[in-house]
Amino acid sequence: MAISLDVDRMRSAVRASRLEWQRHALERMMERDIRRSDALGVLLSGEPIEDYPDDQPFSSALFLGWIKTRPIHVVAAFDAANERAFVITVYEPDLEHFEPDFRTRRRS
Repeated sequence: MAISLDVDRMRSAVRASRLEWQRHALERMMERDIRRSDALGVLLSGEPIEDYPDDQPFSSALFLGWIKTRPIHVVAAFDAANERAFVITVYEPDLEHFEPDFRTRRRS
């Protein structure tokens, strides 16, 4: 699947600390015992698995990464004009909503 968000530029912004953590993401990470370093690892080396080109104010994407044997999803947006990334939410996907590969959503 093609991802409209420029993943390479977003990752460059993350490496340069041009990253904002949305309050929602930080709250959910605390609830779910997910560290910032885990979310950063997913953004920097995880696989983009869903594209949200119509999100506002910036397009975003869902990334899948693994922390040891734990799957982690990170939704991030990227402001290409200002080279800034935004972490929207972070969570551990479950089998109720995703197939065992954690890449594919279950059909209802």
